[in-house]
Amino acid sequence: MSNEDLMRTVNEELSFDPKVDSAAIAVSASSGEITLRGTVGSFRQKREAKRDVERVQGVTSVRNELEVLILGKHRREDADLRGDVLRALVLDSLVPATVDATVEDALVWLTGSAKWQYQREEAERVATSVPGVLDVFNEIVLKPGPRAADIEHAIKKALIRNAQLDASRISVTTSNGIVKVQGIVHSWTEHNAAVSAAWAAPGVTDVDDGILIEN
Repeated sequence: MSNEDLMRTVNEELSFDPKVDSAAIAVSASSGEITLRGTVGSFRQKREAKRDVERVQGVTSVRNELEVLILGKHRREDADLRGDVLRALVLDSLVPATVDATVEDALVWLTGSAKWQYQREEAERVATSVPGVLDVFNEIVLKPGPRAADIEHAIKKALIRNAQLDASRISVTTSNGIVKVQGIVHSWTEHNAAVSAAWAAPGVTDVDDGILIEN
């Protein structure tokens, strides 16, 4: 796919998403790498735009240079914004009580601990959705769990079960809760499915993503 065709397809995907103000986003393409520039009204829009682009066939990487500009009623004092973030975290049953948040200049730091990666991701998703947040830094620590061999076995079985993946093209190694996944896939959808499978195993504290996308 040429750069022009890829840009057109990405723009169509962004326009299709009602959560994103595509008119404010400029798209450029170079050999599969997409760069997003412009200004959006929330950090959630910035994240959603990146996710939209990653779904497009032919995209190998995304440089998200979108700036977030908070206007009018969504501007908050840090103390009020922290209160909103903490209330949102408490109301979500997937986020453990061990997660905390601090705010400085509308930037949110998530701290504390969790047992599962999905809990870290859920906390980040919740904080991202709070009006007035400019960015979220996820520093939640995952507690170590089962033996490396058990983690590796669980991930390999998950990869084999996933119909979106060719598990034979992906290798998995583990050490001290850190999982390294390597291989070649055809799209971001396959890439994300493999990484998600690695994170879903009990006891995983970090994923070293060495998966390449075949263009």
